[in-house]
Amino acid sequence: MNSKLQHFPVMMFAIIMGFSGLTIVYQKASSILGYPSFIGFILCLLTTIIFFSILSLYTLKIFKYFSEVKAEFAHPVRINFFAAISISFLLLAIIYEPISANISAFFWYIGAILQAYFTFYTISFWINKNLEIQHSNPAWFIPIVGNVLVPIAGVKIACIEVLVYFYAVGMFFWVILMAILLNRIIFHHQLVQKFMPTLFILIAPPAIGTISYVKIIGEFDFFASFLYSLGLFFTLLLLFMYKNFLKLKFFISWWAFTFPLAAVTISSLLAYHETHRVIYSYISQALIVATTIVIFLVFMQTFKHRGEICIPE
Repeated sequence: MNSKLQHFPVMMFAIIMGFSGLTIVYQKASSILGYPSFIGFILCLLTTIIFFSILSLYTLKIFKYFSEVKAEFAHPVRINFFAAISISFLLLAIIYEPISANISAFFWYIGAILQAYFTFYTISFWINKNLEIQHSNPAWFIPIVGNVLVPIAGVKIACIEVLVYFYAVGMFFWVILMAILLNRIIFHHQLVQKFMPTLFILIAPPAIGTISYVKIIGEFDFFASFLYSLGLFFTLLLLFMYKNFLKLKFFISWWAFTFPLAAVTISSLLAYHETHRVIYSYISQALIVATTIVIFLVFMQTFKHRGEICIPE
């Protein structure tokens, strides 16, 4: 048990991101499309249990194997996954927003503070360390995307200046990192197999950017449509490249499939809610099915290969 805890990876927080995304999908589907509300309620309970289980285990690891955590925090790839912790708090804030304003605010304050810290630390790490181009991969978006999440649950908690600050930081570095990653993917060695699922993270910034923008502005205008279209493009591009993912060996990085799909599903539901255009309803329905199936399959593979997760890399 101690050996498993010692090698308990920070990437496990991606599981919370996946289930949180699915929970929000069904919460929104209930209010917008009339889906049964009990699905979102059950998923809320399940996500909360998973969140506190993983958080407790990683907290225990910090106390018992601090050197291992410190090594992860100094790793050129794993450092990016620490923002999954703050993102998990922010997603719980979104989930609990329609349930309890106080609980939502509790999660939001912790998530926003942690997100600010991880953003500063990660970007300073990129600047101060001699990183190689092969160290870059779409997981670099994780500490950036968290900033764009802050306004979604924070619109009823923080002032507009705070919300715009986080949104601006996230969207600015999304553009910068997109150029870096396209250069790395096109002109350098292909991503190793374990990082292929992280290509789905390309969907997340424009999809979440759409939701956050509408929350701040209050309407689905041209720029919101622009961002949404980019998220949809990356979703279709990865669907077009489906053969790249069919024979992948299981890694915990498979959870990178889940949250981005949930994000583009939520943004589609939002587009339908704001515009009432039937095309967005069809896209939402298709994506709800796809997201549910993908998360179920990834969960089953995680359970099947659970003995291969908490081991030395």
